[in-house]
Amino acid sequence: MSENAKQIHLAAHFPGVNNTTVWSDPASGSQIDFSSFVHLARTAERAKFDFLFLAEGLRLREQNGQIYDLDVVGRPDTFTVLAALAAVTDKLGLAGTINSTFNEPYEVARQFATLDHLSAGRAAWNVVTSWDEFTGENFRRGGYLAQPDRYERARQFLAATQVLFDSWRGDEVVADQGSGVFLGDPDAGAFDHHVSQFDITGQFNVPRSPQGRPVIFQAGDSEEGREFAASAADAIFTRHGTLEAGRAFYADVKGRLARYGRSPDELKILPGVTFVLGATDAEARERAHVIRHQQVSGQTAIKLLEQLWNRDLSGYDPDGPLPSVDPLAGENTVARGRASVRMHRDPLATAAEWRALAEAKQLSIRELIIEVSGRQSFIGTPAAVAASLNEFVQTDASDGFILVPHLTPGGLDEFADTVVPLLQERGVFRTEYAGDTLRDHLGLGAPRGPRDGAVVTR
Repeated sequence: MSENAKQIHLAAHFPGVNNTTVWSDPASGSQIDFSSFVHLARTAERAKFDFLFLAEGLRLREQNGQIYDLDVVGRPDTFTVLAALAAVTDKLGLAGTINSTFNEPYEVARQFATLDHLSAGRAAWNVVTSWDEFTGENFRRGGYLAQPDRYERARQFLAATQVLFDSWRGDEVVADQGSGVFLGDPDAGAFDHHVSQFDITGQFNVPRSPQGRPVIFQAGDSEEGREFAASAADAIFTRHGTLEAGRAFYADVKGRLARYGRSPDELKILPGVTFVLGATDAEARERAHVIRHQQVSGQTAIKLLEQLWNRDLSGYDPDGPLPSVDPLAGENTVARGRASVRMHRDPLATAAEWRALAEAKQLSIRELIIEVSGRQSFIGTPAAVAASLNEFVQTDASDGFILVPHLTPGGLDEFADTVVPLLQERGVFRTEYAGDTLRDHLGLGAPRGPRDGAVVTR
């Protein structure tokens, strides 16, 4: 491998908040027991991964009053889990998904600054928005926001937290060795921030943390998401189905950075991907076929189809053909604020594409959903998967990957034991951590000053 080869970044996604996990497998364990989180985190750390990625679900997923049959049924609080993991890991980054629609900047900034202190500089925040009404019902601010409003609030939310993080320069606090009491600048932490979404004045009470700010992730492939990531994120969690699509996405997002005064290496592109390994490629393909059918039940297939069709399709056979009727246009009534509004900008055009695909391949509803809903998967022997992962990175389709195993908590073990050594032999993945913080692992510099016009007044 060339000395100029790009280094691959790898992260582990704790399964859940979707129908990825195969609950029927005898090896499937608890989604809530702390031992499950510890197992995955320690596996990732011994394999020298950059970070563990923890998604968050603020409400059980439902549709028309029914909870998805294969979805996760619980998720402990993100900060509590990550803080506990900080005590049982040494180098692994700890990334948490925290919502910007239903939280407030002060509380989120304080929690992440605390996590960064507790972990000695390993905290990361995946900034997401909430698009569905049933999640909003859990909060004082009910309902949901239209997509442009969600991203505007997220942009202002992130800028406000950066004001808070930066309200401590880092040199205000000195220790009085005699008394053990900390003395410092009385203006440390003072902030005065006024924008359309937030009108806050006060004093931030957590001193500057080891990274200054947590590493910022953004998840999404939409136009708004790409622009938000280019302007303010350190990494983007995305999905793309082919090498060609990955290269196009990579070039598009990296090409947006210059207008924000940023260089291409200041934003890492990390698609979430699945993987299935086997002793032979044929064995891996067979395993992948079984896993996908375990992940998409008949009920799940109907629910996902309803999100596009915007109709009650409970009377349809998931092993039968697609509905002959077209999707209902207008406001989505199956999952308010979600689905076609978010995922399918043109439901009629998408339905036409799905019909053409189903006809060409003679697919049932369930088979079609399996076909169109899968993330980019790497399937084959460890050597084949290692080669494919490396090709994506070396040809600028990604900077690395967030691996989504289908089993909790042992789904990463085989990858760590078989694929990682092959990447290390190629010289494209670390054999030891070179630094202590997540910014070190990702090759990111210190955070810049407040972005997006944020103003600090003292």
